[in-house]
Amino acid sequence: MSDQAIRKVLMEHGRLAVDVGTIDIDADLYALGLTSHASVNVMLALEDSFDIEFPDELLRKSTFASVRAIESALIGLGEA
Repeated sequence: MSDQAIRKVLMEHGRLAVDVGTIDIDADLYALGLTSHASVNVMLALEDSFDIEFPDELLRKSTFASVRAIESALIGLGEA
């Protein structure tokens, strides 16, 4: 999976004030404006996009803290 699919979800549901296409893969999405409410929307959109469900142990702020963190979570769920 490329990070482009993740960035597309972030662009559509993350409500960030920056261009998601230009941020570093390790940039702190919360520092860039991701709210807890928006992170829930991102999670739900990722679940829909990849036909997966995040288990309870991944429902924490750190899972959605960066593009790399999201990608790692998806890899762990077998979506890479």
